[in-house]
Amino acid sequence: MDVSRRNFLTAAGAGAIVAACGPAPTAEAAQNFEFKLSDAEWRKRLSPEAYNVLRKGATEYAGTSPLNREHRAGTFECAGCALPLFSSTTKFDSGTGWPSFYAPLGNAVVTKTDRSLGMSRVEVLCRRCGGHLGHVFDDGPKPTGKRYCMNGVALAFKPKR
Repeated sequence: MDVSRRNFLTAAGAGAIVAACGPAPTAEAAQNFEFKLSDAEWRKRLSPEAYNVLRKGATEYAGTSPLNREHRAGTFECAGCALPLFSSTTKFDSGTGWPSFYAPLGNAVVTKTDRSLGMSRVEVLCRRCGGHLGHVFDDGPKPTGKRYCMNGVALAFKPKR
């Protein structure tokens, strides 16, 4: 099957809408994370958009994150618990509309299989709070060949001092 970039992005956009309405991570998965808050505490701590992405597994619209244009030296942290996740040195422009990185920092993320939307993908979660960050794909640049396609609203940028 020939998949054009336009068809791919159309399908990804439709998937984002479906994902926004998808189920929350299971209670069993959430119990394994060291940083835990009640649902009410998460809602108070996060913006509505960040809550929907980090706690409900939603996807922000492509091209909407100011972090797409962030090119300073620094660290991208979890917007939920402030765990450092990605160095700015691993960020690249993937052309997808989401902040992308070719590698996370050590001991920063965990992954799990995501079988939503009728396909199998690898979901990326914050290792400390279990927040949904995005997905990782095998079409990134060297040296890893990985593309960690992250939701900007799930991240906070801390410039290097």
